[in-house]
Amino acid sequence: MSQPIVIAHRGASAYLPEHTLEAKALAHAMGADYLEQDVVLSRDGVPVILHDIHLESTSDVATRFPDRAREDGRYYALDFSLEELRELRLHERSRRDDDGLQRAVYPGRFPLGQGEFRLPTLREEIELIDGLNHSRGQRRGLYIELKSPNWHTAQGYEIAVAVLDVLRATGYDQRSEQVFLQCFDDATLIRLRRELHTPLPLIQLIGENDWGEDSAVDYDWLRSEAGLAHIAGYADGIGPWIPQVVALRDNQLAPTGLAAAARARGLLVHPYTLRADDLPDGVDSVDELHRALFEAAGVDGLFSDFPDLTRRFIDELAPRK
Repeated sequence: MSQPIVIAHRGASAYLPEHTLEAKALAHAMGADYLEQDVVLSRDGVPVILHDIHLESTSDVATRFPDRAREDGRYYALDFSLEELRELRLHERSRRDDDGLQRAVYPGRFPLGQGEFRLPTLREEIELIDGLNHSRGQRRGLYIELKSPNWHTAQGYEIAVAVLDVLRATGYDQRSEQVFLQCFDDATLIRLRRELHTPLPLIQLIGENDWGEDSAVDYDWLRSEAGLAHIAGYADGIGPWIPQVVALRDNQLAPTGLAAAARARGLLVHPYTLRADDLPDGVDSVDELHRALFEAAGVDGLFSDFPDLTRRFIDELAPRK
């Protein structure tokens, strides 16, 4: 690639509710190279686009289906049919504070309670992006994350097979130049490569061990030389958390060495997530973070809630040919 790629994190999620078709259309118009799809399954096994296996943070599920929570008080997408999920209205990510009021996680984004946004399936989103590529003369790509694969398996569902079935049905299963698959679980990625034989590039997401991801992976070890060598045996790149790539040293952002070590193994580096309204402590501007990631650390792409800002920075850094 002649320049790093812009990956629209859940779409243009700084401007419209995350993972709505509207957010994806806006990200496409803003020049994102890839649009991210987090995938979970419905009760009838349909891949749908949702960041969490739960529904209450971004939908009105507790109002429409008040008696459908599990014993832990959470509403799981897997407990609802696609027909039921289509009844939900999506909204900006929110949380219930101690006073019982629902408040947006990012108050400056799209207002809570406005709009008629619905939950899309993976197939519907692929068809939207494919159609926009056709009408706009573009070739924007998919960046699909398989959410909580081990949890799905424990519930009796095969999320990896379901995702590949949709890609095959839409003609995207062989488009290695246009589709990335990512996951926090290394065993799932290894299965995708060695058992399910996908030719699509695979990205090993790297979190922190205390996040409680659906995986037995030691993420500290994955960032080691031995861990990166392990990743290079089945994947094409890593998706680390931004603080794992650049960190403050003497009041300046500097590379941690992870990106350089990954590149030495032939791995792409696509960190997450740039948020202009939630910058790391000690970082004064979004372009300060852009410079640290692209110029100092030399990452190959970036997940951004603000794809327009990241597009502008990259184009000024190395204009597209």
